[in-house]
Amino acid sequence: MDTGRLLKAIIDNAIDGIITIDLHGIVESINPAASHLFGYEAYEVIGHNVSMLMPEPDHSNHDQYLRNYLETGVRKIIGIGREVRGRRKDGSTFPFRLAVSEVHYEDKTAFTGFVHDLSKEKEAEEKLLHYTEELENKVSERTKDLIRLVSQLEKAKSEVSLSLAKEKELNQLKSRFVSMASHEFRTPLSSVLLSASLIEKYVEKPDVANVLKHTGRIKGSVQLLTSILNDFLSLERLEAGKVAVNKEKLNLVQLAEEITEEMQLICKSNQHIVYQHTGAVGEFALDANLIKNCIINLVSNAIKYSGENTFIEFNTEITAEYCTITVKDNGIGIPEEDQKSLFEPFFRANNTGNIPGTGLGLNIVKRYVALMDGQVNCQSALHNGTVITLSFKNLNLN
Repeated sequence: MDTGRLLKAIIDNAIDGIITIDLHGIVESINPAASHLFGYEAYEVIGHNVSMLMPEPDHSNHDQYLRNYLETGVRKIIGIGREVRGRRKDGSTFPFRLAVSEVHYEDKTAFTGFVHDLSKEKEAEEKLLHYTEELENKVSERTKDLIRLVSQLEKAKSEVSLSLAKEKELNQLKSRFVSMASHEFRTPLSSVLLSASLIEKYVEKPDVANVLKHTGRIKGSVQLLTSILNDFLSLERLEAGKVAVNKEKLNLVQLAEEITEEMQLICKSNQHIVYQHTGAVGEFALDANLIKNCIINLVSNAIKYSGENTFIEFNTEITAEYCTITVKDNGIGIPEEDQKSLFEPFFRANNTGNIPGTGLGLNIVKRYVALMDGQVNCQSALHNGTVITLSFKNLNLN
């Protein structure tokens, strides 16, 4: 067997490129695979420095690399191999794996480079990297979408829960309203019917004193019914958001005196409303209709829950910063455990007994006061009366 011819055939048909150079970096041989890879014919490379196949900075530094190895014996690529870039005849570059062997034969030393093209592998890596980035972006977008959907779901769940809670509360309010309304309307209507029947008998006698007594009871019952209806109408307007606030300067002292005079007419026997104003100024910016409703409601409660031969203190005070309205009674007071629910609609303290009422008054007062940017405070003790204070800050201060 001709070993030389066999070796040449193997080199010529090798898939990877094979290049040999001498100690000065001059190309001695290049196989067809390497020629094809670099785009040169063999004769264009053989006899020339191998650096022609390298881009910068290796092109300029190759000879120095070779000298350093020959002088020091320190290997940086020979026998180790590494990934480098090659330069084709057309100037384009490509990645390849270079393995270099040092060959000694007879009295000569040469270096053989084995070139394995990495273009396809790098292209596949870049595609994989690109696909990975795309996948990560899609995962990130989907994650954001999922988070957004979960957030929307939680919000919808919260809204449904809130809606169900409101519906439950509304149903409870409706039940309380039906129960309370049937009771509160039945009592005065029964009184009106009974008094009207008795008046017919007393007219025949005639018995003027009893006629006047029952006429007064009818008036009182009608007044109570009117008050109940007014509370219902006020609540309906508040719930529907139909209460318009028109704050303008009004003479609070004059309004309070008028209310005191009107409410004195419905006071119990020897029950007196004592009104007093503090401050040199009597005017303040409030909604006349809303504040009148609030005061009447508070004074009416004081009359209703206080006994005969008592005083109801009604005070107003205007300073440079605040306007306060206070109604104090010496009535039955409010149990401490009930005070936390005092301003809830249809709520009545457990010590009200047979005293008529809708449980809406203080709820309406608090909501009217809030519409006028004010606050309500309540202080009460069982059997020691109640003090309700409305306070409004002067918003026109500089």
